[in-house]
Parts: sequence; structure tokens; C-alpha cells
Amino acid sequence: MSKARLVTLAALSLAIGVALPRFARSGNPFDVEVIVEDGHDFSRPLRDVEPPNKQTNPPREIPLGRPHPGPGAIAADPVVQKSPLAAAPTTAGLGFDGVGTGFTGPDGTFAVDAAPPDPNGAVGDTQYVQWVNESFAVFDKSTGQVLKGPIPGNALWQGFGGGCEANNDGDPIVQYDKLNKRWIFTQFSVSTTPYLQCVAVSLTSDATGSFFRYAFPMGNFPDYPKLGVWPDAYYITFNMFNGNSFAGPKACAMDGAAMRAGQAATMVCFQLSTSFASLLPSDVDGATQPPAGSPNFLLSLSSTNVLRFWRFHVDFTAPANSTFTGPTNITVAAFTRACGGGVCVPQRGTKNKLDSLGDRLMYRLAYRNFGNHEALVVNHSVAAASSSSGQTGVRWYELRNGSGPLSSAAPLLYQQGTYAPSDGNYRWMGSAAMDKAGNLAVGYSVSGDNLYPGVRYAGRAPGDAPGKLGSEVSIIEGAGSQLQPLNRWGDYSAIAIDPSDDCTFWYTNEYLKSSGKWNWSTRIASFKFASCVP
Repeated sequence: MSKARLVTLAALSLAIGVALPRFARSGNPFDVEVIVEDGHDFSRPLRDVEPPNKQTNPPREIPLGRPHPGPGAIAADPVVQKSPLAAAPTTAGLGFDGVGTGFTGPDGTFAVDAAPPDPNGAVGDTQYVQWVNESFAVFDKSTGQVLKGPIPGNALWQGFGGGCEANNDGDPIVQYDKLNKRWIFTQFSVSTTPYLQCVAVSLTSDATGSFFRYAFPMGNFPDYPKLGVWPDAYYITFNMFNGNSFAGPKACAMDGAAMRAGQAATMVCFQLSTSFASLLPSDVDGATQPPAGSPNFLLSLSSTNVLRFWRFHVDFTAPANSTFTGPTNITVAAFTRACGGGVCVPQRGTKNKLDSLGDRLMYRLAYRNFGNHEALVVNHSVAAASSSSGQTGVRWYELRNGSGPLSSAAPLLYQQGTYAPSDGNYRWMGSAAMDKAGNLAVGYSVSGDNLYPGVRYAGRAPGDAPGKLGSEVSIIEGAGSQLQPLNRWGDYSAIAIDPSDDCTFWYTNEYLKSSGKWNWSTRIASFKFASCVP
């Protein structure tokens, strides 16, 4: 770390009084923790970064912590949808392969070196960025042309030093801050200690330009980070592990304003107990911001008929005034976690089963302010048959504000459904969002005894029957199955809304072109509902 960084951090510590990183606050059920950055700097343009010489290490499976293992109770699903509605008309946009086996761009050809791919992506004003384990690429969103990549994730931290530069450990998230027209790239560094969360914020809307780069020390192992953009901060959640022992979820707010200015920054965090499961922070879609002063909203999956709702208000000037309140229990239709939260998804031509990740809510928790109401949409994978190892489906929810704004009043479960058409195939690994007209789309993986894993989506118009989705649309049909010893799939996918028209959905997920192991591919596709007018 440079002397300049040390001076900056020392000055910051004196300014905000963080000699002791925890603040107890009367009436607050959790202690406030302030994490001071381990360093920050300014990068040269990404377009000028040359990828490092690739080492020929054997492929590895990236570990996943299980916060709450076990099958849970078996519950009949009262909102399962076996017969889709007539599909609301959609128009397909671009469709092209993302980073995966044989993917080629200006920085070379990608070879799979890790599984699962953790496919996620975001769309900006002119570009689409996809990041998978362990590389990313920048695309022209009008043509699909590769502008930069494939390039290892840690190449973004060249010259930074420490674990962020040395380690390419994955669990990546890329987001586009539509409110400020900035890109946010983040992945963890956990091969060496201290454990770090590495975060880069672009100077402009061009993802091939320069970035302000940060490293935040995390103490325990910060598994499965998930990021949400909010007006007052960048909110990020983790499943924290002490060795192999789950230490509870952690919710943090990063000082986005400081990071966009390249200034010293902190994270304000709350550590929850092991009684709670993975959290998702809310992430803004659309041009209309949440009401002024609104806290960030977070959800977690609880028992067989409960979602837990939290509010996080951050105060970077006086961190002890930050609050994390909840949970408010939201009663939903009974469900059983897909595959008991683990492995049971069949594939064509093999006895090898895939992981459902049915023990957690799936990224993102998409927020939208329609003016006359606020809405949150989210999904998870559930058993759609009579047992936890039977057919799985995508359970999705729309929450709205009820008697007042979500910032102060309990949310209302507006609609819910489990999408599991009666073909016997398994649907899981979903991601959901809404466009500005209120059309909702859910992208997901689909597989079965006679079906290779593929990528599809289903949607609904605002006037459709509550809790129902239309006939699914295929993005790409797989041509192979994943073979032993790999069971992991995903561990997440991502659907995003184009900020240029607030109508176009962009979705990315995993598939295979032939049966094998360490040979996954990904697909990127865009589509829009005919009823959404830019």
C-alpha cells in the first residue's frame, strides 16, 4: 500500500472516529460496523489493459457455502401454474454467445477454468457487460460486437497490488448505476488473507475507460456477494463464514458518492445472526428514484411460507445513526425448497443431477417506482411436485407498498405464482424484473430427463390474471448435459432493463453445446414487450 493511501486512511479514521469499528446504538438490534477501505486508486483505461499471460491451472470448482442445509418441510404448492396463459407479445432483439468455451474477442480465446460460471450482466447506455467466473467482456449493445475481452476479472486491478490484483477468485457482479451513469465491478479475493471485496467504479458510462478501484477487508469469508444500486449508497450483502461454519448474513452500504469521486470510502455494515438466511438488497430499475430519503429494502427466505423484509438506512457522516430494522414477516403461499435446497435437477442422457440453489432467493431484488405505487419483484426455486426431489418450478413474487410508502409501512404481497408447466421439466436459476409499463419477465434454466439444459423466459402483462405467466419463449436450447463430477449450475443468472428505453430486457444464463465437464457456454439475449413504448 502506498504512503498516500496510508495518509488518506489515517485522515479518514480521525474524521469519522473509527478507531473502534463497532458502534452500539440504543434500540438498534444490531451493532453498526464501519469497514475502512484497505486502499483505493485510479486505473488507466481498461481498453489499454493487456491480459496477463494465462496460467494453465487445472479447472476448479468454486466453493459454495450452505447457510441452512437440509430439505426442510414438504409442503403442497397452492399457487403452482401448470397451464401457461397466452403469451403477451414480445419482440426478440439481439441474441449472441457470451463468455464460455471457445469464446473469442480482441483479447484472445476463453478457456473454462472454473465452475459454475456465475453468469451475470448489466446493460448501460451503449454497452452490455457480462462477467462470469473468471473473465468478463464488454459488448456494443447495438451490434453484439466484442469491444474488450475476454479478460480475467483481476486484470481490472492491474497495478493495484495485494489480493485484488493477485487473485482472480470470482463470485463476480457487474452493475450499471443508471442514476449516475457509472459501471460497478466487484468480486472477492479469498485465496489469500486478508479476505477482500474488490470494487471498481467507472469514471464515465464507458466500461472500457478508467475506474476508481477499492479494496475492503472483510474479516470472515464473504461468500455469495450480491449488489444493489440505490440513490444513497451501493448496497451489498454476503453470507459470512468462519471456516466452514456459517456466521450469518451481512448487509453493507458502500459510500457510492465518495467512490464516484475517487475519495476515501467506507462500508457501513450490519452482521446478522445464523438465525437468518441469505439477503438480497433492492436494486433500482427505471428513471424514477425511490422517494427521497428512502432506505434500501432487503429480503430473505425463511420458513415454508414466509419472506423476511428489512430496511437499511445508512448515515456515512455519523455511522452510529445508521439503522437496520426488521424483519417484517410477509406470509406467502406454502412452498418446499427445490431439491431440498440442493441437488436433484435431471438432464438428458446422464444420471448426473444439477444443483437447484433452492435454499435462497435468486438475484436480483428488482425495485421500481411507478409513481402511484412502489414494486419489488424477486424469485426462488421450489418443488412443484409432491416431494422436494420432484419437478421444480420458479416461484415469483410482486410486493407493493400498502397503507404507505415501503419506507415506513409493511409491504403488501400483490401477487405470486409458481411457474411449472405440466411437461415434467425442471425450471430453476431464475431472475425477474419489470419494465416501465409493468410487464414482468422471468428468465430461467430448464432441464429434464429428456431435455438438455436450456435457457428460456416467460412473462406477463399488467392486465393478465394475477399470479400467472404466459407461454415460455426459448432463448437457446442446450445440446449437451453437464457430466460428473460437476453438479453446480449457475450459481445465478441476471435479467436487466435497458436504461435507454426502459423497455428492453437483457438476460444471460448458462447452457452447453455438447455433453461434458468444464465446457459450459453462456447466452445473452434481449427482448421487449410490444406494449412497452420507449
